[in-house]
Amino acid sequence: MEQTNSSFKQENTQTKDWAYTLHHATRATHEDWLGRSISYTCIGIIILVVASMLWFITSKGIATFTQNHVNVWQFLSGTNWAPDQGKIGALPMIVGSFAVTFAAALVATPFAIGTAIFMTEIDPKRGRKFLQPVIELLVGIPSVVYGFIGLAVVVPFMRHLVGGSGFGIISATFVLFVMVLPTITTMTVDSLRAVPRFYKEASLALGATRWQTVSRVILRAATPGILTAIIFGMARAFGEALAVQMVIGNAAIMPKNLVSPAATLTSQLTTGIGDTIDGTLPNNALWSLALILLLMSLFFNALVRVIAKRGQLSHER
Repeated sequence: MEQTNSSFKQENTQTKDWAYTLHHATRATHEDWLGRSISYTCIGIIILVVASMLWFITSKGIATFTQNHVNVWQFLSGTNWAPDQGKIGALPMIVGSFAVTFAAALVATPFAIGTAIFMTEIDPKRGRKFLQPVIELLVGIPSVVYGFIGLAVVVPFMRHLVGGSGFGIISATFVLFVMVLPTITTMTVDSLRAVPRFYKEASLALGATRWQTVSRVILRAATPGILTAIIFGMARAFGEALAVQMVIGNAAIMPKNLVSPAATLTSQLTTGIGDTIDGTLPNNALWSLALILLLMSLFFNALVRVIAKRGQLSHER
């Protein structure tokens, strides 16, 4: 009888323990809740910061049109930049930004693709041993160093070669070429390495040469990734400020050719934002230039997502 009572009490105790375990959170559950709370808090802070930046730049950027009543089309198409006189044509800076961006991407893309092919298909061992450290070194160099090198080397070279002051779009192009080359090269290498190995094996098995395999199979399969790399490089060039400011000449006039001094959105912002009073037309006009930069960044990001989505659909087919 005593054994029966003791066993009954033991079973009753176990039942209570199971019931407590089922109806109360364990330590692991509390840790899971804590981890989720920290993650959601960090995500919320990031979203709040990004939304605040977007709202702040947008509200400051549209003040030119809402408070100062400047016509949007005149702002975008005007060629005379004199905010102190009420003239804020932003077209010279827009043209200068796009000119140096496209020129730098056009020059850097062949070098980046060639380097990536060498590192992945021709001699991966040497590429990983020698070229990879060089690319990582180029990434780590500060922008001001690139600007000083351009000011001390590129500008005098262009002055000696074509005459004039040496400052201009072509000088900024050479500086940005070196700056965006690591970005495009690294992402292109990743795209080439992501191509399935059986693509190459099937091409070689059908009798294609190595160059035919690289040019007609691997590069075509990696085209979405290469385009993404080029766009990221263009975004990097479009937003560069200090290095471009030091070699482009900072002349807010329509560029006549590649060797004439010009200005970009970023160079005009960095040179003028400290000399204006908050709330005035010159200050609001600079914030409008910042808004254009923001919109272009969003455009580049959206373009990357579209290319990535189309590349994924083509691979699935």
